[in-house]
Amino acid sequence: MSSQDENETQGVVFGVLAGVIFGVIALVAGLGVWKANQTAPAAMVAAESDIAPVGEALAKVYFAVGSAALGEGDLMVVAQTVDALAAKSDGIVLLSGFHDASGDPQQNAELARQRAQAVRDALVAGGVAAEKVRMRRPESTLGSGSAEEGRRVEIRVQ
Repeated sequence: MSSQDENETQGVVFGVLAGVIFGVIALVAGLGVWKANQTAPAAMVAAESDIAPVGEALAKVYFAVGSAALGEGDLMVVAQTVDALAAKSDGIVLLSGFHDASGDPQQNAELARQRAQAVRDALVAGGVAAEKVRMRRPESTLGSGSAEEGRRVEIRVQ
């Protein structure tokens, strides 16, 4: 074999080797991106806590019938909560979603959970650390108070 043939063979081997290395890197990077984009419902939704609410609510967010969407006016609650949490360095934010007793209790509880999650998402987007936000199990107003009270999420910093 001539020197030129050896050089060509080495070039081909190095080319194939480089291609394999780049392919492995691309595969690993692609799997990392794919895995990061996978949504696991349990990871996206905060776990419910059995922490008892203490004192009066810092704020209450009211929702339209059948809706879990925050209104523009509700976003001021985010700044209020951030300020209250800054004053209490070891504090947590406790969210309590409510529903009334009319209709299907499971659907109502799920809507209350979605409403609390919407408030949580707004707080996290506004700068509250996700690990500082806890959500209580949805509660029924059991016919007490106005219909609006059955569509609220209470925010406490404790």
